[in-house]
Amino acid sequence: MYRKASSSPTPPENFELPFEGKLSQDNRWVIMANLIPWDEFEEEYAKIFSIDMGAPALPFRMALGSLIIKERLGISDRETVEQIKENPYLQYFIGRKHYSNEAPYDASLLVRFRERINVDLVNQINQRMVKKIQEETEEESKKKSSLSERQETRESPNQGKLILDATCAPGDISYPNDLGLLNQARVKTEKIIDTLYKPLKGRLKKKPKTYRNLARKDYLKVAKKRRSSRKERRKAIKKQLKYIKRNLSHIDQLLQTGEALEGLSISQYKSLLVVAEVYRQQQWMYENKAQRIDDRIVSLSQPHIRPIVRGKAGKPVEFGAKLAASVRDGYVFLDRISWDNFNEAGDLKAQIEAFKQHTGVYPESVHVDRIYRNRENRAFCKERGIRISGPPLGRPPANVSSDKKKQALDDEKVRNAIEGKFGISKRRFSLNRVMAKLPHTSQTAIAITFLVMNLSTLLRQFFCLFLCDTQHHAFFLDNY
Repeated sequence: MYRKASSSPTPPENFELPFEGKLSQDNRWVIMANLIPWDEFEEEYAKIFSIDMGAPALPFRMALGSLIIKERLGISDRETVEQIKENPYLQYFIGRKHYSNEAPYDASLLVRFRERINVDLVNQINQRMVKKIQEETEEESKKKSSLSERQETRESPNQGKLILDATCAPGDISYPNDLGLLNQARVKTEKIIDTLYKPLKGRLKKKPKTYRNLARKDYLKVAKKRRSSRKERRKAIKKQLKYIKRNLSHIDQLLQTGEALEGLSISQYKSLLVVAEVYRQQQWMYENKAQRIDDRIVSLSQPHIRPIVRGKAGKPVEFGAKLAASVRDGYVFLDRISWDNFNEAGDLKAQIEAFKQHTGVYPESVHVDRIYRNRENRAFCKERGIRISGPPLGRPPANVSSDKKKQALDDEKVRNAIEGKFGISKRRFSLNRVMAKLPHTSQTAIAITFLVMNLSTLLRQFFCLFLCDTQHHAFFLDNY
């Protein structure tokens, strides 16, 4: 059940405090609350819930605001609740009408918020928030600009710069290796056997043998070595595969009784399916002496995570979600996210069309790295009068003019903007290690990062304008 409440920001002076104080309108949380279009997405959020059934859910502003606070401050779910409990500005940001010393909700509800607010909804909010600010800025600039300047802007068919690139958002998993993964799978099967045997104790002659102590010794014998040979690792993997095969056969025999299956929890049943798939993949790679396989599982707790080959210095392979992003006018947008590796060059057309849908015109230039500059993308840009950065295809000319060298240097400087955005998202925010465990909640957490980055950009611009206005006013008073 969902009871729709007004999410429009309450004036700060009307926010009730127990000590009869007032909130400052210059506070960052008050400013950010006025930047986000809460009411525009209230209806879409309400569609998730039933009109008549269930307990009333918390408002959309409280759900999204809590996720923004968590990402902005870089804290855990529990710490987020504690910060909201202690700070009246944070309570105002999530839509409360008055200050309260009590926690607004339990920390576990933040997981539900990430499930309900999916990545598409966050991207829509991000697009709408930036577009709203840009429209207001354009209206102010049109009032100040002359008629001749307006005509010049209308005559140019393409306007703006589009910067594209892709990166990986690593998940919170340990660096995987085949032997360690098989050892974890074996331990899982042993616990499942213990659970299945418990209700059948006394009816069966004896408990199925798992040889867990011997299996652990075989694993540690190689795992504790500082440097083990390839032959030793392969021999240890073979042993672990045999242990898992024996345990899976025991599980099948126990499940044939029909009563034992009821003793498994949902998480244990999912773990059993994951372990069976891990065994199949590792057995195939062992028999074929291969190092890769399609849809390879690298984590038992997060089986959706895939290895993403990046080819970067120091980190040739990362384990997480691959995402394609774009930068327009200093704002960053999440265009695509996938747990499987993909060629980002195939997204260039869709990203250019999204730029046109957002601004109404095609970009004047597209700044990308080498992987985007294939013949198909070059032809697509040429048909629409878009200049794509980088040298042309074919043998480079012997003599390059100074103007072209300067143009190439300027293009690289422009493209550095998206590299800087990725650096900020991984150093200042949580994109370097996504702590969410489920696939859909991880995607929401990644999308929230880009939303908070744009909020920070807007907040910085607001303070710059405020500072400039203050200095201009002081200069006027001093001179007149």
